[in-house]
Amino acid sequence: MFYRLFFLFCLVCFCAPGITQAQKPTTPQGVRILQNKSFDDSEKARQEILELYKDLRVTDVCDGMDLVGLQDIGLMHNTIRSLWRDVENFTHRFVGFAITVRHVPSDVRSGQNSGDLAGFLKFKDKQYGRAPDAWTKVARPGDVVVIDANGVFEVGFIGSNNSLGYAEKGVVGVVTNAFARDTDEIVKTKAIPVYSNNALSGRGVRPGRLIAESYNFPINCAGVLVYPGDVVVADGDGVIVVPRELALEVGKLAREINDEDQSSRAQRFKRLGIPLDETVIDK
Repeated sequence: MFYRLFFLFCLVCFCAPGITQAQKPTTPQGVRILQNKSFDDSEKARQEILELYKDLRVTDVCDGMDLVGLQDIGLMHNTIRSLWRDVENFTHRFVGFAITVRHVPSDVRSGQNSGDLAGFLKFKDKQYGRAPDAWTKVARPGDVVVIDANGVFEVGFIGSNNSLGYAEKGVVGVVTNAFARDTDEIVKTKAIPVYSNNALSGRGVRPGRLIAESYNFPINCAGVLVYPGDVVVADGDGVIVVPRELALEVGKLAREINDEDQSSRAQRFKRLGIPLDETVIDK
């Protein structure tokens, strides 16, 4: 009897209804409920941040995060790597605003008999409806899609076709703790940078493997809590996520660090006889 009463008490205390951004959470002491954050998402505000972060490196941003007391916060596991690395034009780099997407493992399999092609195709069509790219409806130029796969790895979330569709929307990058597929074509076209788990490929498609659970809610991707609208920076050193409310402060500090480094390296270039390039500033 005691255990039943204790269980009911826990249900009353902890199973609160869903909370919207406008509602004030009332929770038991020590229980934290994640909410999406409010910020200026106007085009003017977005462009100010993008200009501030233009050409900044992950290391500059990491140093800026250190200076505001967020050492190692926002740094994704270094297993998240770009599918390619372009040291001539830096086409693998990006900065943008997070659209968060969360998938969960599928609860069904096709179960068709050998030779039942029509049955499998019907199953596949139906299951694609449970794993759509619904987030593309809200995508804006300058956005980055960050995908939490929830351990479903033998799937290519990003392929040769839909990656081009993302680029058409103005999406500037893809980050996932899972894999991509059709990676030869993605690397060949370089239409959109893709950062995945160890830059590996997942050969399967979505139907029967996963379900699209939500988008634009907080997610965990590669050890980082990512909110919609956070600033995502990626280059050959990996991926870092800056909380949107600190984006300007961190960006200004990172810009100062980057400018000083570029100026110092320019002088070393001269002494070493290395031709100056776009990565340095000759003051």
